[in-house]
Amino acid sequence: MTLVHFNSWSNIDSLQHQLNRLLDDVIMPMSLDGLDTISTVPSIELHETDDAILLQVELPGIQLDDIDIEVTEDTVSVKGRRQANDNAGDQKATRSEFRYGTFSRVITLPSRVKNTDVRAEYRNGIVHLTLPKTDAEKHRVVKVNVSQ
Repeated sequence: MTLVHFNSWSNIDSLQHQLNRLLDDVIMPMSLDGLDTISTVPSIELHETDDAILLQVELPGIQLDDIDIEVTEDTVSVKGRRQANDNAGDQKATRSEFRYGTFSRVITLPSRVKNTDVRAEYRNGIVHLTLPKTDAEKHRVVKVNVSQ
């Protein structure tokens, strides 16, 4: 009987390589067709002070004309579109992990705001919203009943 040395790490490495190639093709196909239908959700950061709610929405690489923000008393709706760069001409991307297409997000606010006095700035790919609280929210005191 002949003994054969078995290297299990070689088989695991080969399997991992094959799985990575399969997942690359499924998750990020080499073809760019249909990428404009991919939906993304922008990240946010929300801070609350005594007088206002400060909301930051991360929208890098998006033109200001492609952003639509609507504010109600208790929500902020952010919609927009990230368009593909048409400057590439006839060049085809070998690989692209950028997401193009429309996006939409509705953020529920922790307090009611005065939506007629909202201030907004767009700096370095981030929209900074200052949402002043309504006077009723600033002075609202809530009594808490504690039970045993």
